[in-house]
Amino acid sequence: MTGPRILVVDGNVAEIRARQTAALGYDSGTGYAQVLRRIDPSLSIDIVLGADGSPKFPAGVGLENYDGVTMTGSALNIYNGGAPVTRQIELAKAVFAAGVPFFGSCWGLQVAVTAAGGEVRANPRGREFGFARRILLTDTGQAHALFAGKPRTFEAPTVHRDEIAALPAGAEILANNDYGVQAASFRHGRGTFWGVQYHPEYDYQDIAAAAERYGATLVTEGMFPDAAALAAYAAELRALQVNRSDTTLLWKHGLGPALRNETLRLLEIRNWLQSQVAPRTARAL
Repeated sequence: MTGPRILVVDGNVAEIRARQTAALGYDSGTGYAQVLRRIDPSLSIDIVLGADGSPKFPAGVGLENYDGVTMTGSALNIYNGGAPVTRQIELAKAVFAAGVPFFGSCWGLQVAVTAAGGEVRANPRGREFGFARRILLTDTGQAHALFAGKPRTFEAPTVHRDEIAALPAGAEILANNDYGVQAASFRHGRGTFWGVQYHPEYDYQDIAAAAERYGATLVTEGMFPDAAALAAYAAELRALQVNRSDTTLLWKHGLGPALRNETLRLLEIRNWLQSQVAPRTARAL
């Protein structure tokens, strides 16, 4: 018997997906699905391309047939608008209307917040890239099932330029840092959303590829002094991908237990599956 059925919404447009595939061998949707299967091999997973048009579900399948929906990161910006953005906001509204448990990383959080009446803007503090530092669970976050077993302060992979300016009515902030809201939960319509501003699904090689993809932009913004420094950074992260216990590089990049331990890094997604998806699956049996 197969396990829960999960829908992954890939938030990127075709050009970005192609560049991800060229660099990594997989795009954001496929990468997210791979991580979900690492956590729970029994999952049945479908991927839809949220930016490209109407979601193409398998024959005879609709949102109501899923036990959970996840939305990936994206290079898009909510406030720039356009069809690829609007389509995903409308899809998020449909997920809420269907009452399916909803989880989002980075762009997924921003889309869900917007769909539920909140606001996203360009972060006046600038871009947060590589590893989000000093993420601190709020008192509410410490008691929330999303973070069961997580250290109160931790680092996490991150790539974003935007921030949550206003949360939907009734939303709870679960974590924040110097760059603003890092995790939130809320109910909207029939649905429940848990989301994070960072990327628990990202590995070191994903951050390395993102650094190379943004390239000159990161240099212009002052994240790196020049292209050589950016290339060296990407090379070090790929070295960590090969040897996760390289103490020199772990120390150099200030990476604590939540990144050194894969179980802790992926814990938010695992907790969502166990606390939100599994009970829905059990009720359907």
